[in-house]
Amino acid sequence: MKYFTLLIFVLFISPLFSTSPTSVTPELCGGEGLCVVQFNAAFNTANEVTWLNELTDCSQSTVDIMSDPALPAEYKIVVVPTILVLDNGEEVARFQANIMMTMEATREEVQESIDEIIMSKF
Repeated sequence: MKYFTLLIFVLFISPLFSTSPTSVTPELCGGEGLCVVQFNAAFNTANEVTWLNELTDCSQSTVDIMSDPALPAEYKIVVVPTILVLDNGEEVARFQANIMMTMEATREEVQESIDEIIMSKF
């Protein structure tokens, strides 16, 4: 229950106290090409996706949502971990954790999404 309360605070209350501008989108992966971003939090490191660096044909990045309180609102992160697939900075796929804050999506499912995006460009 305390994790749920902390999650609610981090996602909905803490952005109100942010001093960083929310109009500036941080460059999570350089902004070019396909990028897979894992949003997680320090209190949920036990459920971190460990296979992220095994994905091919994309860059990868992991972001701690507690490091910048504007990120959860900007990227509509409601549960951690959440994996976003970005194509030139635009979200094209989203994989979210279940109620237990564990990722149900597999590496194969995320890689299949990446492969479909690449094939759709031909």
